Amino acid sequence: MGYLWIVFIVFACLSAVFALFTVHYLFFTVVGIFGAKKFAPCEEKLRYGIVIGARNEARVIASLIDSIKNNKYPQDKLTVFVAAHNCTDKTAEIARAHGAVVYEYDNPAERTVGYAYKFLFDCINRDYGADAFDGFFIINADNVLTPDYISKMNDAFLHYGKKNVITSYRNSGNVGDNYMSYLYGMYFLSACRFEARGRTLCNCSTRVSGTGYVMPADLVKDGWQYVTLTEDWEFTADQIAQGRKVMHCDQAEFFDEQPTTVPIMLRQRMRWARGHTLVFFTKFFKLVKYIFTPKRKGGITNKYSAYDISVAIMPLGAIGVFIWLAQLICVALCPLFGYDAATVWKWYWLIFAIGFGISYVLTFLSGVLLVLLERKRMRKASFFKVFAALLLFPFFLALNVVLDVASLFVKNLRWNEIPHKGQNVNEKN
Repeated sequence: MGYLWIVFIVFACLSAVFALFTVHYLFFTVVGIFGAKKFAPCEEKLRYGIVIGARNEARVIASLIDSIKNNKYPQDKLTVFVAAHNCTDKTAEIARAHGAVVYEYDNPAERTVGYAYKFLFDCINRDYGADAFDGFFIINADNVLTPDYISKMNDAFLHYGKKNVITSYRNSGNVGDNYMSYLYGMYFLSACRFEARGRTLCNCSTRVSGTGYVMPADLVKDGWQYVTLTEDWEFTADQIAQGRKVMHCDQAEFFDEQPTTVPIMLRQRMRWARGHTLVFFTKFFKLVKYIFTPKRKGGITNKYSAYDISVAIMPLGAIGVFIWLAQLICVALCPLFGYDAATVWKWYWLIFAIGFGISYVLTFLSGVLLVLLERKRMRKASFFKVFAALLLFPFFLALNVVLDVASLFVKNLRWNEIPHKGQNVNEKN
């Protein structure tokens, strides 16, 4: 057997193993395309604390609080809490004027939103007690809730016996601004349609994505522990490793405001990538240990979800790049074994180009499918913006690979605020 055949077989096997780790995603995608979990309306209305971390959000905080007040849910069972952290504007004053309970603190060394939650839950436990509530919503300051959002989430929360975390449908309020905001909208809607729906229908845990979720109050009776750059990933991994699940309520919809410029997009996603990498190094082996821990009699098992999320937090992009670099080195050594270098490289790059082209087309078509499936819930945008976003969607996703690699070498990355201008989600689509 010649050297090139050995190289081909070795890397074909590596690619096959690599693909096997994620092949179950295709199953969840197919399930999510054709169905979503439905939750029966409940007469019982639980008491919730709504937790908002806000840093210089004077432009948007009023819209969020107003959308909470406009929810068709007993307002005497809702308490809005705002952590105005490291603010230099009138976030606190505006939030108070709109009826929120506001706590302020200023610590430039603690800039992530996780620190804001930690501070806020300490205040809530001190002044109210976590047991004063059945659950807590985690909501971003730039979000806007639909009028039935809390009722729908309450139905799902009760369906699972108030034991699981419930996440929701993350739509984009400014998806039509430009091609960048539309790309973001597609990115988050794909997570809902192609990931969360299928997992929930299969009774497998999905993951928290940013905010827009409700959790049992007992989770924070001892405070909030997650303060990294991506506290959502960290929180998700811990819940699954403890036997809990994160389920999805597709009927509960909220709107998020997305970045509209490339520099802000790169800054935000670099932070996500670095945080994602840190969660891998701190939570991966905890999840693997949970997978192989024997089930106790009468205990809760969540092992497949633990496997699923352990794969999700792996820096698969970086691993793929390192495999590709190793392949390039092996191909470069071909002349030492009597092969013509020009011929070998010609065929190598031809095969690479074909593989890249197939990947691009499949990702483009998945974007087209997503837009068609979600056309009733996505905000309208011009044909040019939609077409440009579809063409760029494969590159938007592929950027995760570059950022995965870069995140391994970035140190002391700081959390910086993402500027918001406010959304008009009530305008006619």
